[in-house]
Amino acid sequence: MFKSFFFSRQLALWAWLGAAVIFGGTWYQVQIDVAINDWFGGFYDLVQKALSKPGAVTLPEFFSFLMSFGRLAGTYVLVAVLLTFFTKHWVFRWRQAMNDFYMSHWQKLRHIEGSSQRVQEDTKRFANIMESLGANMLDSVMTLVAFLPILWTLSEKIGEVPFLGAVDHALVYVAVLFALLGTVVLAFVGIKLPGLEFNNQRVEAAYRKELVLAEDDHLRGSESVVQDLFSQVRKNYFRLFFHYMYFDVAKFTYLQFGVLVPYIALGPTVVAGAITLGVMQQIVRAFGRVEMSFQFLVRSWGTIVELISVYKRLRAFESEIKGAPKLVVPEAAGT
Repeated sequence: MFKSFFFSRQLALWAWLGAAVIFGGTWYQVQIDVAINDWFGGFYDLVQKALSKPGAVTLPEFFSFLMSFGRLAGTYVLVAVLLTFFTKHWVFRWRQAMNDFYMSHWQKLRHIEGSSQRVQEDTKRFANIMESLGANMLDSVMTLVAFLPILWTLSEKIGEVPFLGAVDHALVYVAVLFALLGTVVLAFVGIKLPGLEFNNQRVEAAYRKELVLAEDDHLRGSESVVQDLFSQVRKNYFRLFFHYMYFDVAKFTYLQFGVLVPYIALGPTVVAGAITLGVMQQIVRAFGRVEMSFQFLVRSWGTIVELISVYKRLRAFESEIKGAPKLVVPEAAGT
């Protein structure tokens, strides 16, 4: 999954130079986001000034400020579109490397149940997941690197927060603790999901294989066999739906409550009138960026579960190439 791309002579330039381009483009996006955060601070201070003293801000000044945001937003959109386009090409080369590697060992692999699916479907899913999950993880890490110092500095303006009291840089600790709490809780709530996703791919593969064989052999694909195989698919999906239901309850409750967390933390400071509207917006936005970065696992848990199931299947696939014992994956608890 990794050596075939990053240690390939033919694709080394794509692998490493492409990764550098993605890193650089993502960092530039984050820097634009930092500039937008500064813009919001100035804009809301301008609004507060205009509302508190009529005539203090002229209409040209107001629209000039809006135009400056348009330049920032336009640059961000351009970079995001080009970076997404490049990333898709880069990830497809990764899939191509995996496909070429597996097909070069096809004689060792062709007898494995669902081997065609693993080469075609699982490599595609692996590439798609790595594109979305990898890009989000990289963005989260770089956003954290950029915004954590900003939130650390802005936290100096906060005298105290509920429950913690007067603590230096308290907002940073609130963001970390809240994100850590959500990660631990949701990891515990969703502990059964990876095994269920793996089982789901297994029963789907068995059902697909029987249908494919039935295309060429009229003795295969009898009604009783097909119904039995599909009943296994249905049974596993219904289990998956049930476990995702209470996981989603926990996830969305946590995320919705998280919207209020920075305002709760800022409550005493806002009531005391210790900061301006612009500074409050800067703090809330920076807090949101830091909190979202720490919540990467929370927000991506469903995708991570899918990646784990695909990884297990491809890992077992590769064990045949290496001549190692097949990877034994235990049944998920409660399945």
